[in-house]
Amino acid sequence: MSQPLPASLPSSAAIERPDKPEEACGVFGMYSPKEDVATLTYFGLYALQHRGQESAGIATFDRSEVHSFKGMGLVSQVFDDEILKQLPGQWAIGHTRYSTTGSSRMVNAQPAILETRLGKLALAHNGNLVNAAALREELLERDHDLVTTTDTELIAFAMAEAVNDGLDWTEAAIQAFKRCEGAFSLTIATPEGIMATRDPRGIRPLVLGYLDHDDPQNGPGQYALASETCGLDIINAQYLRDVQPGELILINDAGLTSVQWAPPQRRLCVFEMIYFARPDSVFHGESLYSYRQRLGRRLAEESPVEVDLVMAVPDSGIPAAIGYSQASGIPYAEGLIKNRYVGRTFIQPTQTMREAGIRMKLNPLRDVLAGKRVLIVDDSIVRGTTSRKIVKALRDAGATEVHMRISSPPVTHPCFYGIDTDSQDQLIAATKSVKDIEAQIEVDSLAYLSWQGMLEATGEALDSFCSACFTGDYPVEVPELFRRSKLMLEKTPVGVGE
Repeated sequence: MSQPLPASLPSSAAIERPDKPEEACGVFGMYSPKEDVATLTYFGLYALQHRGQESAGIATFDRSEVHSFKGMGLVSQVFDDEILKQLPGQWAIGHTRYSTTGSSRMVNAQPAILETRLGKLALAHNGNLVNAAALREELLERDHDLVTTTDTELIAFAMAEAVNDGLDWTEAAIQAFKRCEGAFSLTIATPEGIMATRDPRGIRPLVLGYLDHDDPQNGPGQYALASETCGLDIINAQYLRDVQPGELILINDAGLTSVQWAPPQRRLCVFEMIYFARPDSVFHGESLYSYRQRLGRRLAEESPVEVDLVMAVPDSGIPAAIGYSQASGIPYAEGLIKNRYVGRTFIQPTQTMREAGIRMKLNPLRDVLAGKRVLIVDDSIVRGTTSRKIVKALRDAGATEVHMRISSPPVTHPCFYGIDTDSQDQLIAATKSVKDIEAQIEVDSLAYLSWQGMLEATGEALDSFCSACFTGDYPVEVPELFRRSKLMLEKTPVGVGE
């Protein structure tokens, strides 16, 4: 299928960046000779919409015939019933995108689709390659016609190159993966079936589920792959297991085959657990809602304060705030009401509205806050701009004291593995102490959760997570030229916890 290119999006200057690290992408895969795979993929992407809101795409395979549709915007804006009816097939992959490598343009929407000697290849990617520049040079030297600015296309071309050099799909995939350094969770579709893999450290999540309600290992089955378990839940697929770091899964008419192409060195991004993934998604056998409540309880132990009520910055701060309330015995209340129908706006607010600050998205409840000492809980502070506006709004609503607690350590370093963070000189905790941040956002007191407390609350081995945004300890070496895009060159960051 084809569709016209949309008009250019407004410049980034017309869009106010959220005061948060921004989302990774969402990937999905569906193998089902019995069901409408395009519609199931649509709903899977719908559940993963929080991971990216810039573009969405689906590619279906009717055996060797490929159908695809991609567009800018939300999943529900890109697809409708008529479009989905034009995407027949037995297996499909899908993608919802937030750009970290490559600008937000139609040409960069995924899945990437290439022709090879064995038929077409479609590939969807969540993550970021740190060796993208070197890989791009290698591919250009072999006269590949690269048309996007994404590292996703590089992975697809590396795999297509290996196929065209004589390898089969599995061999070609493994050869391509070994040329990639960084974070990548992939769903891949070929005329033979679908594949899925994670990089050897498993920095970005990927899970496997099935629709059959009998033995999932008996016969071809109906399998689903998703960045998070919420993508399985929406189509009533049963969670089977995580795709393991360094594992390649192949699903076709013969069933499911697994190949461990690299030794696992697990380093799941801990920010997935703190903030990015949906609270109803399951990691390590429990919902993230439960984990985030534990963060709040640990925060109450580490940083108590005498206040009248505990409240959250909705929605991401709610579980931790409830946990803080439970551990401290201080009542929990909603002090801010969120307008959940506000997305990015390209209409510039008036000066009066800009001075009002946060009220388009968050509105304080005066009768709850008036005359109260308030503790507000959030999951992170990046630049501090939104935090300061929230504190002012709470004081304007009558709060006599405003204290803030953060359910993660200070973010002092940028991410190079698929999360869109500011350059280091824009990260408030990289250049200021906790006391300095406290003064800048104008709270009566500020405290962060300790690094140890954050990791101990997972119940897993402390060295099984990537926490580089808090420590600067990057599990995959980042080339100097790539580091320069986000790291300060002449400033020394303040250490974690200072």
